[in-house]
Amino acid sequence: MIIDARDLPGGDILRADICIVGAGAAGISMALGLADTAVDVLVLESGGLKRDKATQSLYAGAVADQRLHSPPDTYRQRRFGGTTTIWGGRCMPLDAIDFEYRDFMPNSGWPIDASAVLPFYPRANRLCEAGEFSYTQAAAFDRPLRPMIDGFHSPHFTTDTLERFSCPTDFGARYRHRLQAAPNIRVLLHANVTRIRLNAEGNQVQFLDVRTLAGKAMTAMAGQFVLAAGGLEVARLLLASRDVQQNGIGNSRDVVGRYYMCHVAGTIGALTIDRPLGSVWNGYDVSDEGIYCRRRIALTPETQRRQRIGNFIARLHHPRITDPSHRNAILSLLFLAKSVIPYEYGKRLHGDEKANFARWLQHARNLVAGPFDAAEFAWHMLKDRKLATRKFPSIIIKPKANLFSLDFHAEQQPSPGSRVELTSEVDALGMARLRVDWRYTAVDVDTVTRALALLAADIARCGIGAFAYDPAAIEFEMTRYGAYGGHHIGTARMGRDPASSVVDAGCRIHGVGNLSIASAAVFPTSSQANPTLTVVALALRLAASLKSAVSR
Repeated sequence: MIIDARDLPGGDILRADICIVGAGAAGISMALGLADTAVDVLVLESGGLKRDKATQSLYAGAVADQRLHSPPDTYRQRRFGGTTTIWGGRCMPLDAIDFEYRDFMPNSGWPIDASAVLPFYPRANRLCEAGEFSYTQAAAFDRPLRPMIDGFHSPHFTTDTLERFSCPTDFGARYRHRLQAAPNIRVLLHANVTRIRLNAEGNQVQFLDVRTLAGKAMTAMAGQFVLAAGGLEVARLLLASRDVQQNGIGNSRDVVGRYYMCHVAGTIGALTIDRPLGSVWNGYDVSDEGIYCRRRIALTPETQRRQRIGNFIARLHHPRITDPSHRNAILSLLFLAKSVIPYEYGKRLHGDEKANFARWLQHARNLVAGPFDAAEFAWHMLKDRKLATRKFPSIIIKPKANLFSLDFHAEQQPSPGSRVELTSEVDALGMARLRVDWRYTAVDVDTVTRALALLAADIARCGIGAFAYDPAAIEFEMTRYGAYGGHHIGTARMGRDPASSVVDAGCRIHGVGNLSIASAAVFPTSSQANPTLTVVALALRLAASLKSAVSR
């Protein structure tokens, strides 16, 4: 059942076998993994079924450098369904190498390997509505696909791996009725957890303090507790709970909130392919099950080890939208429509560049010069994205010449200096707000620099064209828009040693027997992959583990 905490009298004691804090991708996946069992599950969600300004403002906080990181209340949604209510739907698993300790990637290494997560990926893929768990073109397609770039053969990169796209699925809307119908699940909306209360020994959670914005107070008691909030809010809750462990839960070694990662990403250069127009495919292939799939240029694990650099992928991309010299009516249409594009995507499309009247006029001229192209694109976006249940994933411009830029996405080194911490400012519930100090390292710059150099050399060696870019501009381009979107990773990392990690291999807080985390907060490294699919897989793994523990 789904209940609104505002309708309760206050002073309630809420009891369950398992209490899950947060109803986003992780929390809802865990609840689904426990649905229709003998386990009594309570899910506490801060928001309601729709976006609420007062609730969303609880995410507000400070950033150390606004050029490098967006305000903490952007890219995240504090409501039922969490940030899946606005995500882009890109799904891919982590690579096996991402779990390994690599001496060239400081602070790397998971306490589990890929085989520990692999059994849970297929169901995670289904929950994300991304089809079968097939992430190479050979596995996903019975038919041969046209080459991504005809004539491109590289000892360093592969074009065989895929990204698969969700609808994108709003987990709240998609799974609301299933949770409502499950007899063993209660979802409590507008229920804000403000403190985690430990016993005197500090080795068990006794209860959670729960409040509504109107001031009603409740207590949640359970045998097992799970923090299924995002990477920022998990750290905030742990750091704010100081009544027994004075530095915050799990933070005796000052690890909570550190090693904060997103991804480093950007768009760079001019890739010219000296082949006929049809020799390059920069769009989506649709699987037999109707899933949009896209190939990337991916650095192989062998090359990462040999070159001693992090994980890296690149996609073929259109020229920069803000520069009207592209003379493309579609790109100018996107520029002129920037006011109606959501912040989360508009920033990466347009950046913070502001156009003067002369530049605006140049974009308008491009649009006038190509009205049919712009009209065709507008109809495609209306039909295949706005009105479609399974939306066309992104903006793909069919080139009139084989000229592209490269959109890259790379692993970030986990660094203790990149962190989130509490401030003296409090929100409407009296909780300390966060300050985000996201930092990148020389290792991050080196990964992108050397990967791009390898790619440029391989393109030249194949004799298919040239990739021209300014190596001196790489650091600027990879930080032009700051930390990548909503990928909040590593703030309560997984490991064997409590001196350098917060949770163990089972995602349980070191030394606290009944408190676990289901979130990208536990990732020790970021990979090149968007985190949602792996978050869901780890949540299902944790649900299976806790189900067994509670059932004993």
